[in-house]
Amino acid sequence: MMIKQVFCKTILSKSKLGTDYSINPYRGCAHACVYCYTPYVLREKRKWGEFIEVKINAPEVLEKDLKKHKAGTIFISSVTDPYNPLEKKYKLTRRILEKLKNTKFSISIQTKSDLVLRDIELLKEMDCEVGMTIITFNERARKIFEPNTSSSEKRLKALKKLKESGIKTYIFFGPVLPLISDENLEETIKKFASVKPDYIYIDKLNIKRSLHWKKIKNILEKNYPKLVEKWEKILFSENGYYQRIKERIIEICMSYGLKYKFCY
Repeated sequence: MMIKQVFCKTILSKSKLGTDYSINPYRGCAHACVYCYTPYVLREKRKWGEFIEVKINAPEVLEKDLKKHKAGTIFISSVTDPYNPLEKKYKLTRRILEKLKNTKFSISIQTKSDLVLRDIELLKEMDCEVGMTIITFNERARKIFEPNTSSSEKRLKALKKLKESGIKTYIFFGPVLPLISDENLEETIKKFASVKPDYIYIDKLNIKRSLHWKKIKNILEKNYPKLVEKWEKILFSENGYYQRIKERIIEICMSYGLKYKFCY
């Protein structure tokens, strides 16, 4: 892992992801999720998951940025995980939250790490919500597609603690990996329901560029060779797979009284 400390000129950016702003304390992400489309959106040439830039002056820059913008909702983070492993050392996300604590800004955090529990007492005092991304409870699949993340069970337990502490929570079930994420679909959603999230987001696998698919295909060929052709049909031809998944998820969520929202 190549780690570089950098200085940023601004840290609060306008967002088009359903919030007013976004904050990304790091560039790059140590979680190294295979399906992540961020490097293709950013047109990053370095190998994703093998570098990370630490914006060491981000908390101080945020103080200045907040004075320039009207109050709104801030998403932490859109192109990195705010609780990636380096957060243990640098504590940028925590220091940013401390700067936001007594402001009129509301916060939406999304992560794949139970490290967020470190800041639970701080989050309880803020206008915030915390979401956990979970794609499967199959640990083999999780390790293949999300090699450096907390286990899905740890994430679920963390979300339960957050909810019990009075913090609004959500689950991001996505991307739904064809024939992997929907394995034992009812049991997966039953586990979601057990921690009483305020709502669930569901998204499909979005392929951004040919290089993106090439990376994913290589992983499939090594670990799930029988799925390669099936994924190609699902992702690149109209076969109705994700529509059928949507209908099934709606049915199961309704049976458990879960609020849901699809991103596709």
